[in-house]
Amino acid sequence: MAPAMGLKRSAAAAGAGAAAAAQTVTLSAPAVRDAVRAAVREAEATAAKATAPAARVPATAAVPVEIARDGVLCLEEVDGRRWSYVVDAAGAAVKAKGRASVGGAFKAVPLQSPLPPVEEIMSFIRSYVVPEGFPESVTPSYVPYMTWRAMKHFFGGAMGVFTTRTLLNSVGVSQSRAASGAVAINWILKDGAGRVGKMLFARQGKKFDYDLKQLRFSGDLLMELGAGIELATAAFPQLFLPMACIANVVKNVAAVTSTSTRTPIYKAYAKGENIGDVTAKGESVGNIADLLGTGMSILISKSNPSLVTSFAVLSCGYLLSSYHEVRSVVLNTLNRARFTVAVDSFIRTGYVPSLKDGNSQETIFNPPWRHEPVAIGSRFGEAFQEPASFIAIKPLFEDERYIVTYNPTKDKVYALLKDQAKPDDILKAAFHAHVLLHFINASHANLNAQKRINSNRSYQYNPLNMDFVPHIEESCKIVMSSYGVFKKKAREQGWIMSESLLNPGRARLCGVVPQ
Repeated sequence: MAPAMGLKRSAAAAGAGAAAAAQTVTLSAPAVRDAVRAAVREAEATAAKATAPAARVPATAAVPVEIARDGVLCLEEVDGRRWSYVVDAAGAAVKAKGRASVGGAFKAVPLQSPLPPVEEIMSFIRSYVVPEGFPESVTPSYVPYMTWRAMKHFFGGAMGVFTTRTLLNSVGVSQSRAASGAVAINWILKDGAGRVGKMLFARQGKKFDYDLKQLRFSGDLLMELGAGIELATAAFPQLFLPMACIANVVKNVAAVTSTSTRTPIYKAYAKGENIGDVTAKGESVGNIADLLGTGMSILISKSNPSLVTSFAVLSCGYLLSSYHEVRSVVLNTLNRARFTVAVDSFIRTGYVPSLKDGNSQETIFNPPWRHEPVAIGSRFGEAFQEPASFIAIKPLFEDERYIVTYNPTKDKVYALLKDQAKPDDILKAAFHAHVLLHFINASHANLNAQKRINSNRSYQYNPLNMDFVPHIEESCKIVMSSYGVFKKKAREQGWIMSESLLNPGRARLCGVVPQ
């Protein structure tokens, strides 16, 4: 028999902030899908009323004008530094068009003095050379290992200068000592630029763990871009050094992504303690294929084919193979992309997709300019437009270790985490954010329909956070009843959920001042 989930409906007295009586409704697991659909229909009806041009009165009866003691909304901590969010002096409550609003918004006030320049520089360097959460995130033997590894690479890099110069002399680059030295230095500068690019990209850190498919394919795109720049040096020999440096930077960044994502991918295929064997055989297959491709290229090059045509054909084959390579990887962890697929499927159908289906629906290529509709662990100032909206929804999350809201100016759902948030709270916040996004999309559909109806008359709509309070209230009811069902169904399908794979931001609300 399907387990029953409790659905708690609570209301807060708007003027005084007192809680009303709570009513509990029990939903069985198969009824979750119907409950979601019913709530969406209710939200759509509410949105249609809220977006009507005649009047825009929020569902909440009134918004508290007294924000908090001394105008303080909350405290926020990011990487050990704290900010206080206070109501701006110009933010007196005003009445306009039948609704209450706070016009002056709020401002962030730092509670510590700025870091000294030396500490800023050290913090910047640490972000490139040590893992996130160091030293707690690694074992004690990590420091001596990396110290000796750095020494090894230091001596290896110094030796490379002499070996490169000797090799160039051996193939007859120039008999002049000065000329051969100049060529060697240029070659070393090219390689050095590549190493700098590799080091800078290493700051991506945990992204290699949770977005490895996306980074792997992006790395292959960069590899082909670097190869194209290298070929372009034939057309611009006078720009050899800068173009070769750029190409090497790009190709070394691609090499970092390939190296960093290789082990997690092989680990997905290893059954038992055979990860070393799987990795060795996988690299062997890659080397054999590379040698065969090299041999074919040597044979084809004897007929002097068009360089541009050859590069275009081989690049298309390379990228097509790369896309299907990462697409074929089946991972049992829920990163942001696969978490989105799982939640969307659960909301639409009531079921969580299997490992194979969830991976097949994952978005592989995410261009930098792509809009991300959900942000987890964001800062307070990014999520809210006005203090009144925060005060209105705060009672809805009194029993939660997170707050979820929607910012219409950025068209994004934000999940703010409290400092007491545990891993399961972060997962629940992410689930809640996607449920709210479902309601927001329904609201947008109604808004677009309203615009078409009013296309022949003046129609202006500048939404605020406050306009979406009804959707947030409905999403709280659905999450209360369905989150446990979602986790159960995800486990049944073999999914492993971890808050670190969702890459939450580091901002935490560390003090919400009582009204």
